[in-house]
Amino acid sequence: MKSQKTQTVRTIGLDISKNVFQLHGVDVEGQVVLKRQLRRAEVVRFFAELPSCLVGIEACAGAHAWARELIELGHDVRLMPPSYVKPYVRRQKTDAADAAAICEAVTRPSMRFVPVKTEAHQAVLLQHRTRDLLVRQMTQIVNAIRAHLAEFGVVGPVGVQHIDRLLETAAHSVPDHAMEAINVLAGQFNETRARVDEITRRIEQAQKTDPTARRLASIPGVGAITASAITATTPDVTQFRTARD
Repeated sequence: MKSQKTQTVRTIGLDISKNVFQLHGVDVEGQVVLKRQLRRAEVVRFFAELPSCLVGIEACAGAHAWARELIELGHDVRLMPPSYVKPYVRRQKTDAADAAAICEAVTRPSMRFVPVKTEAHQAVLLQHRTRDLLVRQMTQIVNAIRAHLAEFGVVGPVGVQHIDRLLETAAHSVPDHAMEAINVLAGQFNETRARVDEITRRIEQAQKTDPTARRLASIPGVGAITASAITATTPDVTQFRTARD
């Protein structure tokens, strides 16, 4: 059985983590009626037994998954940027202080909230982040190849698109022992480029099936990749009060 204080909780600040979650709850008058920690395995059971209330969470790693979980249990969940919650932290930063700050921030009428993303939108964003990482790795490999070949007097135009021609030139003028190392980098580059092309293909296919992404792609200068990224990042534009926001 839940205590009488728990039954009167109307707003909760939930500070999430990997293992231990901190809760701070207040009643309709703003009086503190709940301060406690929960292990990860206890969170769903606790909120399942709790009457519907407003739950504030910082939009950090895992926040969207927890928001979806609590919404299914009937709670009104609001995600907030951590930078917007920080001004409400009092005294030293602790889990309890963070939970209290979240609880206060979520009730502010001027607070801006982060739309809760679906699993589908998060999956698309993961494709974009993976692609971005691999593109950065491609750039690093190309820069390394160019720097090494420059030591042997082999230079060429800047850009990933020129790397194949640069390697062909190097094959005729760089010592074989040096080319062995260069070829290792070239092989890594080609493998990474193939992975980027595959992920790009997946993103473009997903973009064609999303009505919003298709409309965005019809705007001059907006391609499939950009349209997909915008759609996945801001799935619900009604959360923004103005175009500037």
